[in-house]
Amino acid sequence: MNFDDKIKELNIELPEAKAPVGSYVATKISGKLLYVSGQISINSNGELIKGKVGKDLTTDDAYKAAERCGLSIVAQVKSACNGNLSKVKSCIKLTGFVNSTEDFTEQPKVINGASDLIASIFGEAGMHTRAAVSTNSLPLGVSVEVDAIFELN
Repeated sequence: MNFDDKIKELNIELPEAKAPVGSYVATKISGKLLYVSGQISINSNGELIKGKVGKDLTTDDAYKAAERCGLSIVAQVKSACNGNLSKVKSCIKLTGFVNSTEDFTEQPKVINGASDLIASIFGEAGMHTRAAVSTNSLPLGVSVEVDAIFELN
């Protein structure tokens, strides 16, 4: 099964691949590697998912926010590949940042939202290395940000 078929089978609607709002690019290909800039937590209505995990959001809420970051990553990958996800060989790495209280320790459970989404779409090719990091603040007050590296065919 190809990745676009898998997205349809899972009833996933990818968001629009957003243009960057700063002095950087959303994606960059170097050799066979595709780097995806950090994607912030935005809900299906285009509203920022904001707040501190452990205070304003539960781990489950933040998991869903990370899942939304994963959807944005896939949208950026698809855009970088001119709409052709079959160019993806594998997901190499995700790095997830969680805007959390200093006593919150479930960052890996939060970033599983993005990891699970990538694995559900790309299967074995979606298995990746990862870091899940706590931070005291993220741009615009969002709860989660995730960036990615993919290998292309």
